[in-house]
Amino acid sequence: MPGPHDLFARFTFGHPERAAAELRAALPSHLVSEVDWSSLRRESSSVVDPELRETESDLLFTARLHEGRSLLLYVLLEHQSSVDRWMALRMLRYVVRQVEHWRQQHPESPVLPVIIPLVMSHGPDGAWSAPRRVEELFDLPGEGEQRERWRALVPRFEYLLDDLTAERAEALMARPGPPLARLAWLVLRYGRTAELANRLPEWTVLFAQMRAGPDGSEYLVVVIRYLLSIGDKRTRAAARQVLHSVMDARQAEALMWEWGEEMIERGRQQGLEQGREQGREQGLEQGREQGLLRGRAEAVLRILSSRGVQVGEEAQQRILACTDMAILDRWFDKSLNATRLADVLEDLAS
Repeated sequence: MPGPHDLFARFTFGHPERAAAELRAALPSHLVSEVDWSSLRRESSSVVDPELRETESDLLFTARLHEGRSLLLYVLLEHQSSVDRWMALRMLRYVVRQVEHWRQQHPESPVLPVIIPLVMSHGPDGAWSAPRRVEELFDLPGEGEQRERWRALVPRFEYLLDDLTAERAEALMARPGPPLARLAWLVLRYGRTAELANRLPEWTVLFAQMRAGPDGSEYLVVVIRYLLSIGDKRTRAAARQVLHSVMDARQAEALMWEWGEEMIERGRQQGLEQGREQGREQGLEQGREQGLLRGRAEAVLRILSSRGVQVGEEAQQRILACTDMAILDRWFDKSLNATRLADVLEDLAS
């Protein structure tokens, strides 16, 4: 199942305009100038090998060159959140499978389309360190000239790399592209670092620009929900601060409430899954009830955290241990407007 990083990257860069911004930033300048970017379009998922579709987070686009020949330019964009030593081999496999598919569709053609594989990296392991050439993965005998003679016999293939981890925030903000693309680069770059909470307020203007554009409200929800799903307590508080800076308080709180409801539904689904694994009707009902209770309790804690309310260990355990849904519902309603712990738990302050 795709994680939040995969889903967010695919939503952002699955659109041709934002994909073009990423490709312009990553591809060699001479190639950028030769591509007719107005012709860029995303290929349907049916083009991708069915064996890979469920496990890989890939995007595939086509474009034409300015010179107008029938030559197609295929670009394969692979989002990667952690360093994979075997990425060169994986990308070679993607390209081979793609050209095999293309040959089936164009059996009369004596040539193949150009396919440019690009990896976008934003992992927590630091700068990208995996080999970018397939030839570097082979254990070649000898040294010097002898080693080079062996190297000439193995497949030669290299992928391009956009390593967001190696970029500074200022450089990412300065990249040409729509606000959502620039915000995506930034939050993917800092999403797994302790810096994210401190960085978010610096990007408030970018959030406002994104919301002011077409479909801006939808994009704002996508980015905020991504931040809430991956962030810690400090990140959620910073995201709430940004949210209040770019929309009125009622809309901001409504979004936070919807996210809390999603946490409850996630808990319910986890409970249902637990029940299925147990394979008994009793286990299903018990898992459902436990999931609902746990989801509601976690939603209360997350909303309090996003509002900057300090919750001590004793209070956390009390909320998580509560098995009365009516009480949890009352705490949930109170947490939406709480400014201190006593607003929710009248008899217990942090």
